[in-house]
Formats: sequence, C-alpha cells, structure tokens
Amino acid sequence: MQMYDPPHPGEIIRQDCLEPLHLTVTAAWLGVSRQSLSELLNGHNGLSAEMAIRLEKAGWSNAETWPGIRLAHDRFQAKRNADAITVRPYPVHELPAST
Repeated sequence: MQMYDPPHPGEIIRQDCLEPLHLTVTAAWLGVSRQSLSELLNGHNGLSAEMAIRLEKAGWSNAETWPGIRLAHDRFQAKRNADAITVRPYPVHELPAST
C-alpha cells in the first residue's frame, strides 16, 4: 500500500530527532555545516548516503532506512507530475516468423 504524500527526510529529522531533544540547526554534532543541515531540514536538499551514515552514528535509525524514506518521498513527487512527463515508447519490431 502506497503512503499518501510521504514526508521529506528533513521533516522527519526536524520533528522526530531535533525538536524532542531541543537541538538546533547550529549544533555541530553531525559534523556538517549549518547551511547544509538547514537545507536538508527545509526540504531544499536531498539526503545523501553520507548523511544517512551520520544520522545512524547519531543514533537515529540505521543508514539503510533513510534512503528508503527519501525514495518514497521522491517517487510520490514524481508521480504527482507524471502527466507532464512525455516519453515515446521504444519501437519493438516483431521478429519474422521462423520457417
């Protein structure tokens, strides 16, 4: 069953990880710049494999979970715009009947 409008990973990090612990974007514990973390939290950047490892090391789920969350979000966004995607089917020629 497909989830309706899955959240961006940054939204999950903000709501489930930072806010309950009263952490701010300026905290240096992830070893990334304030700008980089802010862009992720605000949905302007995707979640890299390296960031997934950083989140795992911080104790927030495992590195394999985060790409799945991002993929669900990205796939939903792409499907919302599917009508605007134009593709011509690859021409498949029938093979001649064997004799």
